[in-house]
Amino acid sequence: VQLVESGGGLVQPGGSLRLSCAASGTSFSINTMGWYRQAPGKQRELVATMTDTGNRNYPDSLKGRFTISRDNAKNTAYLQMNSLKPEDTAVYLCNAVRVSFPFYNVWGQGTQVTVSP
Repeated sequence: VQLVESGGGLVQPGGSLRLSCAASGTSFSINTMGWYRQAPGKQRELVATMTDTGNRNYPDSLKGRFTISRDNAKNTAYLQMNSLKPEDTAVYLCNAVRVSFPFYNVWGQGTQVTVSP
């Protein structure tokens, strides 16, 4: 299974970006797709996850600004980010997990998001 993220870039504070994560190499459903981020010198942190049944999970600090969605038919996840702040600057990584055979837990290469005037 391979994941390819896209949609990152440079945006001004208060702006919006939409990230995409396309999974390939599997014909089985992906149980959970998620977004994480890692800023320089910091640990990787959860941004959002969504199951194939529609359950979403966000850390309290990001609720209301970030929204995850999925197109299960396309094995693609999206992350809509609004009201971006400089502290949102990070590499955003996509994750896909399948908890039944064939098992996997894979990561994409990441896409850079920079929020700066």
